[in-house]
Amino acid sequence: MKRIVPALAVLAALLGPSVSAEPTIPYFWDSRERLPKPELSDFPRLRFLTTIDFPPFNFLDGSGRLTGFHVDLARAICAKIDLTDTCEIQAVPWEELPQALQAGDGEAIIAGLAMSAESRQRFAFSRPYLQLPARFVMAKGNAVEEPVYQKLVDRRVGVIDGSAHERALRDLFPGVRVVTYSRAEWMLGDLREGKTDAVFGDGMRLSFWLAGTGSQACCRFAGGPYLLPEYLGTGMAVAVDPGDDQLLAAINYALREIEADGTFAELYLRYFPLGFF
Repeated sequence: MKRIVPALAVLAALLGPSVSAEPTIPYFWDSRERLPKPELSDFPRLRFLTTIDFPPFNFLDGSGRLTGFHVDLARAICAKIDLTDTCEIQAVPWEELPQALQAGDGEAIIAGLAMSAESRQRFAFSRPYLQLPARFVMAKGNAVEEPVYQKLVDRRVGVIDGSAHERALRDLFPGVRVVTYSRAEWMLGDLREGKTDAVFGDGMRLSFWLAGTGSQACCRFAGGPYLLPEYLGTGMAVAVDPGDDQLLAAINYALREIEADGTFAELYLRYFPLGFF
């Protein structure tokens, strides 16, 4: 069971350069789309299954309380479909999630389960609520007036060896000089010290490094986010038992309403204050 970890035509997935000081809120729904609110009066409860080892999505805080983006999103889903009083969120080990769902210990999984051909045979998935784009990071002193991929021709770009990001970098940016690393801290350390010109990787993880002390305020995102489903998957979604169409429709309705009323934006900024889009 896989978890999400995070031709120039493909670069049309680029959402646009992130030049504003304010984080860009990603939106994954057509603003004109409306979904009917399902009737759930006979639905006894909604139990979400998650884990404790995937910060900032689901983890235990200092007091041992289950918290994170997924936990708050699950509560928001319950509120939108009027199941707040019967909403439960339970943590189980990652490898036990499918068995727990099939055994009836919960009705939905919200834990970063990747949507793949294999997982789609075992689960039905909601519409994606978040995608994890690839991003370039460069030193702040490097001006990027032209498109970033032109700026990086013949430049040294760090990437994690054997990763989906390495495959994308080699396929989509053939002009760069790829430098592979087995550990992220070595890759980011070389960027900070000017031994490489850029790094290419998971935008979410890079955002935390940029905001933390480890970067020493050396660097910034360059260019915009790349949504590359053929390399990085189609995003995070809630998983339910196949055939549970009523619950799936309810979750999709809630996700649409959460985005429309600003709840998603509030949660995104709470857990990703720098933003990665």
